[in-house]
Amino acid sequence: MAKRRKLSNPLALTVMVLLAERSMHPYEIAQTLRRRGKQHSVKINFGSLYTVVQNLEKHGYVEVAGVQRQGNRPERTLYGITGAGRAEMLHWLSDLIAVPADEYPVFETALALLPVLPPDEVNELLGDREQAQTVQAAALRGVLAQLGDSLPRVFVVESEYQLHMLEAQLEWIQKFRKEIGEATISGIDEWKSFHETGEVPQDWQDLDAQEAARDPGRE
Repeated sequence: MAKRRKLSNPLALTVMVLLAERSMHPYEIAQTLRRRGKQHSVKINFGSLYTVVQNLEKHGYVEVAGVQRQGNRPERTLYGITGAGRAEMLHWLSDLIAVPADEYPVFETALALLPVLPPDEVNELLGDREQAQTVQAAALRGVLAQLGDSLPRVFVVESEYQLHMLEAQLEWIQKFRKEIGEATISGIDEWKSFHETGEVPQDWQDLDAQEAARDPGRE
């Protein structure tokens, strides 16, 4: 089980990983993230980088490593990772890779609540999503092709994974829409009846009653 951490912002982990390579100032961190295309996989608020670095310093994970002077430009403070920061970075990243987390994506929440919408409307809405995600997938393929020309694959593997997940979701949506359209999904008769009559189908009421009987303490 992943331990509870002093910092939970993934951007803080991203900063520590970059500082494990070499000391940098926050502006250089931002530029490196842009150059490597990490804005496609990490929620990056470039304006908050200074705050993130300050919080890391407060907890002893990074420290001032020097000052950079370039011509007439203002001095920039360089930060480096500490021993404690390196240990935290390694443990945190290892947990994220090895330990599955309950993330509750909003699309899954929407799928859990589908019956409140009519089947035909769900099919149409999923068609809109399919179209939008097809565009997203195409754009991501373009990003991968562009980054792949300048970066080793190890630096873009998260974008590969993101594209794979997009394509898998598209495949599922297409199959599910076909099942709705052909009325082959189980429960669709009750689903349609619910919207045609405005009454909860007896089968659904029976399911709720059965669940309540199995575990009366949950009510």
